Amino acid sequence: MISLKNKRSVNLKINKEQWSWIMYDWANSAYGIIVTTAVLPVYFKSIAAANHVSAASSTAYWGYANSFSTLLVSLLAPFLGALADYPHLKKRLLSMFCWLGIVMTIGLVFIPASQWRLLLLVYVLSAIGYSVSNLFYDSFLTDVANDMQMNKISTYGYAYGYLGGVIAFILFLILELTSGFGKLDGTGIAHWSFVIAALWWLIFYLPLQRNVTQKYSVKSTTSPLKGSFNRVFQTIKHIKQYKQVAWFLVAYFIYIDGVDTIFTMATAIGMDIGIKTSELMIVMLVVQLIAVPFSILFGWFADKTSTRKGILLGIVVYLLICLYALNLKSSFDFWILAILVGTSQGGLQALSRSYFGKIIPKESGSEFYGFYNILGKFSAVMGPFIVAIVTQLTGKSTIGAASLSVLFLVGLVIFAILPRMVRNAK
Repeated sequence: MISLKNKRSVNLKINKEQWSWIMYDWANSAYGIIVTTAVLPVYFKSIAAANHVSAASSTAYWGYANSFSTLLVSLLAPFLGALADYPHLKKRLLSMFCWLGIVMTIGLVFIPASQWRLLLLVYVLSAIGYSVSNLFYDSFLTDVANDMQMNKISTYGYAYGYLGGVIAFILFLILELTSGFGKLDGTGIAHWSFVIAALWWLIFYLPLQRNVTQKYSVKSTTSPLKGSFNRVFQTIKHIKQYKQVAWFLVAYFIYIDGVDTIFTMATAIGMDIGIKTSELMIVMLVVQLIAVPFSILFGWFADKTSTRKGILLGIVVYLLICLYALNLKSSFDFWILAILVGTSQGGLQALSRSYFGKIIPKESGSEFYGFYNILGKFSAVMGPFIVAIVTQLTGKSTIGAASLSVLFLVGLVIFAILPRMVRNAK
């Protein structure tokens, strides 16, 4: 194992390598907000409709594509992570999947309008590249920062990711609102938005490729692929040796499920109380902007107190958000809720990432972040189901949103008593 010498101060300036790592969050943010969220779903449905695919069927195909890519990445994540823990492989694998995502994003431009199935396939490949490269990106946190620096670096990553996403989205809005300065139709705008996302990803990925190095690794082997599978199964078999990691992942899965559900269900809930689509788009941008300074503020708070207290604070805020949802009656109420989400969304995710980086064995960091990635991918499983059931039973989506408080309460309790559970297990 290659060790990273610890520093005593958390106030050290962010160095070139750390800024390069942070900028990858900025780099892939355009893909997340433009391709996955804003443009491709609408573009795909229009292409499918032009090929006589019903609206219900195109929505189903879109859901299948996302489910397939999520499932595949989740199943492979621990093994790919374990493979990346061998010397010099982490950056190679990150680069390979990063390039897969970039090339496939550009490829969306060249799919003929009649080939909606091919369009979906290329999107799935781009999504796999995006998700898997993020796995390796997260695991590089242990290489670029020691335990004393992780909160700061992780929260800066999320903050710059939100900011990069907002700027990239504004570029898309300029194209949309001006019809490409009067020269583009809907298809042209969609194609240029894919180009923006791909170039944004490529340009701001280059600093990581140039400046970030893998400092932790397991002992090399002549059969790294076989060794990766063996190590993953050994980790699962001896999970009792990692009580703190295991219980944290349980708590994380539960509370992050609530976080992701609020994000994915917010638009539908807003429309239920009469908010227009245009206003919802503005709300989304404002939430992203608010998340920039508050993500950094959460890192500062965690360094002044502890990472654990920062996570507890984030969970409590989300618990209050759920309870506040009971009073959602107007646009003003929705704005208050959205602002509260913006204050804690990035901070809670960033501190969860840094807390995990502190408690895992550094030489097997990518493998463990693979398990972390699984739970992140399978989050928003229980949450939407709870919201759907409660909304149907009560006839009110606001009560359905409030029911998510159960997830935050359970996650809060598990995380709060985590130190006691770990002590009792020893």
